[in-house]
Amino acid sequence: MNLYEFAPIRALISVANSVVTTLTDLLEPIAAGSAAALAIVVFTLLVRAVLIPVGVSQARAERTRRRIAPKLAELQKRYKKQPEVLQRKMIELYREEKSSPFAGFGPVLLQMPVLLAVYGLFITPTIGGEPNHLLENELLGNPLGTSLISAIGAGTTSPLTWLLYAVIIVVIVAAAQTSRRLLMPPPVPAAAERAPGVPDLSGLTRILGFLPFLTAVFATFVPLAAALYLMVTTTWTLVERVVLRRLLNPPAPAAATGEVQPNAG
Repeated sequence: MNLYEFAPIRALISVANSVVTTLTDLLEPIAAGSAAALAIVVFTLLVRAVLIPVGVSQARAERTRRRIAPKLAELQKRYKKQPEVLQRKMIELYREEKSSPFAGFGPVLLQMPVLLAVYGLFITPTIGGEPNHLLENELLGNPLGTSLISAIGAGTTSPLTWLLYAVIIVVIVAAAQTSRRLLMPPPVPAAAERAPGVPDLSGLTRILGFLPFLTAVFATFVPLAAALYLMVTTTWTLVERVVLRRLLNPPAPAAATGEVQPNAG
């Protein structure tokens, strides 16, 4: 079954196509033959702007996890030989914090149909049985409907093709590396015995940390339109998380961090 032919997703793709087509028409006077590619960038930014509340939810959940990490570590140390008590204490802690181990995951799941439809617009050759005319446009002589791997196989690459994909891949990798270095949450120390029923998300966190790097590889296999989308959305994710972290996690006062203030005298 083609997921993009599922009625609700197909309807969202049609709406997205109408918006991108309108943006292309509006941008054509200033972008000429690159209007469709620029429309993809603008549309991606608009969609991500609409989904900012999801980013806020994730940032708040991350802030909560960071705040209660020392408390969780203390509970795990104190009750490591009493798994049932540990489980109960951890549940109580999450309840007091009005949070859960899965905080932030719900909104992410809710946004998936939208992102799936947006991505589908950039990779499906047909929409509702009609040709996807967006993919017939070009950027620097490269069809938006052709991937780098396909171009290599067909022998249609040019210096501009390599330059274009080099920029896309470098931007994605740079954003991924910066995100890993600055934004990966510190691991919660594991107890000798993890309480049954308490999810261990450390492995998932490590896997998710490497996904952006896989995105760079994936960008060479999908149509150029989708590669542009991946570049823009990866960069947006980094910038959004940095901004939200600064807004939601103001620097702690020096006294609170244990720093010794110099004597005025």
